[in-house]
This record gives sequence, C-alpha cells and structure tokens, in this order.
Amino acid sequence: MSESSKNSDGRSPANSQTGAPRRLSALRQWFDSAVAVSADTLAAERVDWWRAVPFIGMHLACFGVFFTGVSTTALWTAGLLYLLRMFAITGFYHRYFAHRTFRTSRVTQFAFALIGASSAQRGPLWWAAHHRDHHRHADTDLDPHSPGVRGFLWSHMGWFLTPCAFQTDLRRIADFAKYPELRWLDRYDIVAPLALATSLFLLGAILAHVAPELQTNGEQMLVLGFFVSTTLLFHATVTINSLAHRFGSRRFSTRDDSRNNALLAVLTLGEGWHNNHHFFPGSARQGFFWWELDLTWIGLRALAYCGVVHNLKPVPAWVLSRSRA
Repeated sequence: MSESSKNSDGRSPANSQTGAPRRLSALRQWFDSAVAVSADTLAAERVDWWRAVPFIGMHLACFGVFFTGVSTTALWTAGLLYLLRMFAITGFYHRYFAHRTFRTSRVTQFAFALIGASSAQRGPLWWAAHHRDHHRHADTDLDPHSPGVRGFLWSHMGWFLTPCAFQTDLRRIADFAKYPELRWLDRYDIVAPLALATSLFLLGAILAHVAPELQTNGEQMLVLGFFVSTTLLFHATVTINSLAHRFGSRRFSTRDDSRNNALLAVLTLGEGWHNNHHFFPGSARQGFFWWELDLTWIGLRALAYCGVVHNLKPVPAWVLSRSRA
C-alpha cells in the first residue's frame, strides 16, 4: 500500500463504509479517536451526525438545570472549573503545545494536558496540530475554520464535526507526539471528561449526605459543574475562530482577518488579542500592552515565579514598534 493511501498517523484506512458499518465506526470513535475510517470518509467536509452525538448531547444536558435547580456550591464549582480549564486550553493547549512559547517539565505538560482534555475539546495533539494548520493557512481556502471562507457556523463549530477533521495529523505536531502519554491522552480523549463528570457526580452525592447545608447533590453538580461549564467553555474558546476574525480592531497589518477584541479577551483569559497574536505568535503574551488584560499571561508569570514553567518568550521591542495604535 502506498504512503498516500494511509492516514496521517500511519494506519491504513478501512474499506469504504456505508450505512450500519459507518455508524458503527462513528460510535467506536466516541471512545477511540484512532479508529480507522475509509479514505472517502476522511475526505468528506460535511457534518458526521453520528460522530457528533456526544457534542449535541452535551448541549441538551444543560437543560437539566431546570430539573436539578441551582445552588451557590454548584455555581462556584462551574465557575472555577471554567477558569481552570480555560487556562489549561489557552496557556498550554495553545501557547505551549501549539506555539512552544515557554518550557516546562514532562510532568507539568501532562498535568495541564489532562486538565485541558477534560474540557471535551479533544486531545492536546489534535488541538495543537489543527491550530498550527490555521496559522499556516489563516483565512484562505485551506484554513480549517475561516469565517470569511465558510461562514460563521462553520468556523464556530461545523468544521471539527466533519470526518476530515477527526484525525490528528501527527506530522504537524511531531515535537510532542514523541511522548506516549500525550498520544494516549489524544487517542482516548473521552477519558478525561468522563472522569471529571463522574467525579463531580460523586462529589455532589457525598456533599448531599455529609453537608446538606450546601444544598447540592450529584445531579446538580453534574449538570452545572460539568455540562453547563463545559458548554460555556467550548463556545467561549471557539469565538476566537469565528468572532475574532470578524469583529474588533487591527493594530497590525497581517495577511489574515484577525482582530483584537477586548470582550473576547475577558471571556478567554487573554486570547481575544488575536490580531496581536497573529502578527507575532511566538510570544507567551498576547496582550502586548499593559492595558490589554491577559489573565493567561499573568497566570503563566505566576507559574514561572513558582518554578513550574520557565523561559517565557516576551514580546520583542521591534514588534511593539510596528504597532499602529
């Protein structure tokens, strides 16, 4: 078999699938993202609704809040998990795995990869490989999620629900694909969110028994702490793909449509300074000036102070000198 007929991770695709076999393959991919699919399926740029069932279910589960009710405990849990996992996505999935803007230990990179994976945004290798592709082809026909090419809904969430986006192109992320623990986490990306959801349910059940004054329970912690928090986290993250290429200011002249958007920067702990980032993606800081709030940068500085990360790459003086405002 020729190299061109193999998947990006070296596995040969299965024979052409239709009907029930294709649905079975989609179901297996819920648990193992490395399940081989046919070459014609991989080329498809349409939503695979069977594969998208967990994503749809996550949104529908949020309506469970009308049955479980709300408590201060569950709201605090949802908020803290939003912030922690957003930091894992922005600081590590993005600025570390995709752009290597600082250094850290193997233990720390796995710990934050695990936290990021619990966000249900797939594994760190998949995320970073696709993001590197985005920078390489930003706002062209080859960009996987350009709103200018395919529209808002596609750039916001349609693109990654297609068969052609399911696989991780390990060639794009070979520097981190050498770590077997990251490859495992990437392949079985459903493990972390399932573990978090289960833990929250058990925690809520225990609290209902030992601390009834907190007025929470397993169902409430599951719905608010996991489903609502994870859904909000997802949509905030992907606004950088969609809205940050449509609305905002452009401090730097770039070949793409990236924009700086202060509101999105608040929601994503600093990722909204997207035009800054596209002009110079090699910095661990995306809010280039003191008035541009970048909480991820502040968090990374705190970790650097504690010795957890090091060699944070700053914004060079020549970049600041090119600013138009």
